[in-house]
Amino acid sequence: MKIAILQMTAGFDPAANAAVLTDAVAQAKAGGAEMLFTPEMSNMLDRNRVRAEQTIRHEAEDPVLAAVRKAAADVGLWVHLGSLAVRGEGRADKWRNRAIVIAPDGSIAARYDKIHLFDVDLASGESWRESSVYQGGEQAVAVRLPHAVLGLSICYDIRFPAVYAALSRAGADIVAVPAAFTVPTGEAHWHVLLRARAIESACFVVAAAQTGTHADGRSTYGHSLVVDPWGDVLLDMGDAPGLGFVDLPIERIAEVRSRVPVIANRRPVGEAIVA
Repeated sequence: MKIAILQMTAGFDPAANAAVLTDAVAQAKAGGAEMLFTPEMSNMLDRNRVRAEQTIRHEAEDPVLAAVRKAAADVGLWVHLGSLAVRGEGRADKWRNRAIVIAPDGSIAARYDKIHLFDVDLASGESWRESSVYQGGEQAVAVRLPHAVLGLSICYDIRFPAVYAALSRAGADIVAVPAAFTVPTGEAHWHVLLRARAIESACFVVAAAQTGTHADGRSTYGHSLVVDPWGDVLLDMGDAPGLGFVDLPIERIAEVRSRVPVIANRRPVGEAIVA
């Protein structure tokens, strides 16, 4: 299964981001990919919430989603929009950080709302409070593709193995981890966390990432990765925007699981007892 991974430097202008995404759809198809993976916050990346309030739309009205659905249908390509910032369904609801899988006919095959929200004060002086405007999801989601089952997650979820245990129980062969990792946390933890999730679930991990300095002033780490079930890195895109391609030999999953049967040997674990 050949896939394409978009590494981008999204700004707060949805039209500009849509142009990058639709061009990537065309390039991915031309390069022989069956599916394109894009980063977290593909439609807009803006920490100025007053400005973002003027731009964010409900899913059904989001112009970036509409453009990518049309582009996918035009060429017949699966697209995993790593995530979009969208309004909640109710008027007073918080926003959602939502992954969307688009089928080759342009229909929406699956949605996943990011469960774990990033609330932290970093030593660098940066402060992030996703929960002040976003509402977390409650359910892990996987979707059947023609040759594999794709499990969905987003960025900060990577630090919570229970998400990936749930996805492997659902039969995930590939797990997507679109992200907009900060530079300090990326340098410290990005590679090791992604490799750990691949190894413990014996599946492929595809992590499309934001990179560089964005229009809102933040910087992201880049290094979009594809990791195989043994933990080997098949692709590391460094810190430059662009499109990468990689073949996923799905048969590798069975080979690895026969060597180290982590799925077959997994048992339910109750709460720890403090003796």
